[in-house]
Parts: sequence; C-alpha cells; structure tokens
Amino acid sequence: MKPRRHGRGRTALGAAAVSLTVALAACGTADMAHENGGPSPGRSDRTDPTPTIGVLLPDTHTPRWETFDRPLIEKRIAEICPGCGVEYANAHGGVAQQKRQIESMITKGVDVLILDPVDSLALSSSIRRADDAGIPVVSYDRLAEGPISGYVSFDGEDVGRLQAEGLLTAMGDKADGGQIVMMNGDPADPNSGSFEKGALSVLKGRVKIGKAFDTTGWRPEIANVNMSGAIAALGAENIDGVYAANDGLAAGVISSLKANFVEPLPPVTGQDADLGAIQRIISGDQYMTVYKPFKPQAAAAAEMAVALGRGDPLDTIASHEASSGTVQGVPAVLLTPISVTAGTVRDTVVKDGMYTIDQICTPKYASACAKAGLTV
Repeated sequence: MKPRRHGRGRTALGAAAVSLTVALAACGTADMAHENGGPSPGRSDRTDPTPTIGVLLPDTHTPRWETFDRPLIEKRIAEICPGCGVEYANAHGGVAQQKRQIESMITKGVDVLILDPVDSLALSSSIRRADDAGIPVVSYDRLAEGPISGYVSFDGEDVGRLQAEGLLTAMGDKADGGQIVMMNGDPADPNSGSFEKGALSVLKGRVKIGKAFDTTGWRPEIANVNMSGAIAALGAENIDGVYAANDGLAAGVISSLKANFVEPLPPVTGQDADLGAIQRIISGDQYMTVYKPFKPQAAAAAEMAVALGRGDPLDTIASHEASSGTVQGVPAVLLTPISVTAGTVRDTVVKDGMYTIDQICTPKYASACAKAGLTV
C-alpha cells in the first residue's frame, strides 16, 4: 500500500448538502461549483496516476455483489489503470462491520472509495471521516448520505414502474380491482423508497393493496415469514399478485406460497436477474425480474474512482446529477433498467453474456427451457 499523502484537494461537490430526489438534468458541474463558492472542479493536487481504490459491498445474500459487481469493478479498474491497487471488503449485511471496514481503509491510506452502503444514513459519519481524510467516495447502486463525490445506479422509480407494469400484465383480468401483497425492500436503503414510489404510481387506483411489508436487510427469510402472515390474514384465494422488490424477496415469497400449498401461484415480480430468478421465471414460479446491466454500472464506478484518484473531473463520465438528504448536485451516471420475462430471457441476460443457456437450462429446468424456446 502506498503511504497516505495529505493535503490533497477534494471535489467541491463532495462537500455540498441535502434532498432525496434524482435530477435527470445534465451536469453543470463546473459552473455550479463556482457559483457555490467552491473551487472549479478541474484537476486538483492529486497527481498519482495509479491510485489505490477501496471497494466496499453490502452483503453476500444478494448474489449479484460477489458474482458480478465485484469482479466487473476490479476488471475495469485493471483495464483502465493497470497499476492501480484494489482493497476489497464485504459487510455481510452489518452496518457496524462496514463502518469498521471504512475506517480500516482510511487507515491503510486508500485514495478513493467505491461504497455500496448497508444503511445509507448510518454510514454518513464514516463518509464524512473519509472526506476529512481527503478520500472521495463514489456511491454505488444506493445513494449514500454524506459528502459523496459521485453516484452510479439505475433510476429506482423506473425499476418500480417496470415491476408494477409486469405485475398488472400477469394479473390479466384481475389487474383492475384485484388484491396484491407488496413485499418492499429495506427501509434503510433509499432505493427501496424509489422502487415503491415507482410501483405505486402504476398500481394505485388499479388494485387493492391487502398487505405491505418492509423487509429489513433485504432478507429472503423475512419475506417468507411476512408472506405467510399475509396468507393467513387475507386468505390465499384473495391474493392475486405479489410485488416483490427484488429476486431474493421473490424467492422467500414463492417458498412461502408453496409451503402454504397455494396453487396456482399468483404472479410474483423481482429485480436483479439472479440466476435462480431466471430459472424460476422459465419454470413459471416467478413472472418477471428487472435486469440492471451490471457491466456498464461497474465500469462507470471504476472510471469515476480512477478519475477522482487522479484528480480528474467527472464531466466526461457523468451526464446526470443526483441529490440525497445531505448532498446536492452530485455527478451521476443513471442507467436504464430492463424488464425480463420468460419470452425475453434470450434477448436480454443471455444476449449480454450474463448467463449461458447451459447455466440456465440445467437438467431440472430442461423441459421448461424447451417450452420457452431456449433449447431444442
């Protein structure tokens, strides 16, 4: 690890403050920083062409983090900065553990952090510590509170709208006046609120929401218990669809429905295009998922981090701005989510190389894959 260099400039935007919306207007980064009294965001006094980048991801029960995001981020950093170092840590769902990991990386002297926070608000003090140490933070997938310097994600409300539209399509003639259960995500994750808001913009006035749950830590086992409670309270025959905010929650929901002998299964949504979810979609247990192409997301985060570590501006990387409860006008890359159903698996996750037909169509799913046209 390189020794820590002190006295380096920080991006003016990393020290700004507050709101919870994502503005889709193009960045006016240089003018805004100047108007706010900060330095013009050109090259700072960082001169190291090979910065060390800390990568902190939130958990291991969501497969994408270790399967896709981590290797893709590390690969892109190596491609654009062969001499750059990477320090990696996974919080395994623990806020306290992620705080310790950030402190450790500050002590080691990393130059930049890519952080997907377990709890956006609870990590704000740690982000301020990094900022005080001259370490810019790129907020990854979830918009963190505190003085961040960049943000990479997908439009959360668009995700929710795609999920809700898919659910209504699957509900058919029950789309008007039917009853659903909403299995929302972790309230500590600001994305959860965006997903829910986008979903409700489609669902309100169309269906009755019989039960709605928040799911601490995005844990499938909690979704399983909550779904069993919804079945007991509403009656299985009165549940016409389930909005599940991601694929892990969908797995918990479907497991509960099967354990309670609900047949046929009501349509269930998801998000993240986990391999298990794609297989459930092919077999008919889950109706849809939202695919968020991880490669461009990981690439944008890596490119932001390398640029910030070298003291370069982000205006050639970020074309949007984001604001959180503590930061305004953060340079952002906001990507477009994609709905995936059984009929579009080949043209989405297979076409993009996320999974092969062989990975999806294991012997257990052979007949379902043939029916879906994935195999002969």
